[in-house]
Amino acid sequence: MKHVHFIGIGGTAMATLAVMLKRCGVDVQGSDQAIYPPMSDVLAAEEIEPFDDFRPEQISDDVDLVIVGNAISRGNVELEAVLDRKVAYASLPEVVRNQFLWDARSLVVAGTHGKTTTAALVAWLLTHAGHDPSLLMGGVARNFGASHRLGRGREFVIEGDEYDSAFFDKTAKFLKYLPDVAVVGNLEFDHADIYNDLEAIRIEFRRLVRLIPRQGLLIVGADSEEAFVLRDEAHCPVESFGLSSGADWKAVSITPVRTGTTFWIERDGEPFVEIASPLLGDYNVRNVLAATAMVTAAGVGAEDIAKGVATFEGVKRRLESLGEVRGVTIYDDFAHHPTAVAETLAAVRAAYSGRRIWAIFEPRSATTCRRMVEADLASALMNADEVVLAPVYRKTVAETIRLSPERVIAMLTTNGVRARHLPKVNDIVKVVVEEAREGDQIVIMSNGAFGGIHNKLLTALSVA
Repeated sequence: MKHVHFIGIGGTAMATLAVMLKRCGVDVQGSDQAIYPPMSDVLAAEEIEPFDDFRPEQISDDVDLVIVGNAISRGNVELEAVLDRKVAYASLPEVVRNQFLWDARSLVVAGTHGKTTTAALVAWLLTHAGHDPSLLMGGVARNFGASHRLGRGREFVIEGDEYDSAFFDKTAKFLKYLPDVAVVGNLEFDHADIYNDLEAIRIEFRRLVRLIPRQGLLIVGADSEEAFVLRDEAHCPVESFGLSSGADWKAVSITPVRTGTTFWIERDGEPFVEIASPLLGDYNVRNVLAATAMVTAAGVGAEDIAKGVATFEGVKRRLESLGEVRGVTIYDDFAHHPTAVAETLAAVRAAYSGRRIWAIFEPRSATTCRRMVEADLASALMNADEVVLAPVYRKTVAETIRLSPERVIAMLTTNGVRARHLPKVNDIVKVVVEEAREGDQIVIMSNGAFGGIHNKLLTALSVA
């Protein structure tokens, strides 16, 4: 493989793989539409300049492999040219497996929530302890300044995404990742554009668990019933983690502070290590537990784990503080599911008791654009004092099943929460600038660019 073309290079995983292949000496090119930070910055830093939009002539004659993103469908003009000319093509997970994983010890972090942060933490703990792992994940790990790492060690940490692989392969990406050790932290219905119901997702996770070899290890979340029952599918040893009393790895004496969370980890009922984590929220306590179980299996000791967690800088767009202006703190969070919204807001509430919390939410993911989540989303947003809902991003979702911001607002208002639906980013910025007061914590939640609202709000507050 000497010259690769990516169709859909702007996706997080696609851009990351492009950078990894380039660093391995492969000539890389690709095309996409509307690439936005942080992935546009990642590509620019590696001097990869994508083609803007899709054109058949961009598949040059010297391309010997085309990597097709899972957002690309039949009808894409570049894809049609590839099929017409019979150019070799593959999905992203196929290439990851064949280029990096056959000779590696594959550490796969899966689950509906928390897998990006947990994967980043596992890679950092291994690195901090003197290992030299590789990493591939769906976000930018601050400790590495990237969403990937190419190490010389045998361990390869990979975020196990349950999203489908490509238009020609509708199975979950993580089924290609050859797991030696796997974390399944939780399991809920998500990716409504791919899966019809929860059972369809369960099937993919069962398949993942059955791939772990007998000498491998499955680590399951004890606080998630759907994840915990997967232990019955395993042909390898199983460990559990969580806040539940029966967990093998358990957190106790959890104390939220504004700089993070302190707690003790117990293993099999015995004290293991005291942790001072810079991360907020019980969900991040679970992420630390999962990472601890995984790196312990790789030979990292308790003292190194504690020091590594204390120096972990988190992941961009995961409750990331963007700054404080006029005493108002702005956060960017990738929340893409009602459970993630609820956990994020609960974390801020616990750390900043007595402060006013704003939740500014853009329904953007395939799941949160649908009517089926309205009640759960309203319940999640009740953790905030001020709620602002932006318009539904995916206009292609049929109106009969599309989420109604007005109905969500009505539910919140009925339950005593001040909530508004504002149609434009500039309207949202105007309201916040006029009404925010010192001490407010403003959490902006979207799995997309959200019209650049973050910088617009910081700028507007600074000049107000």
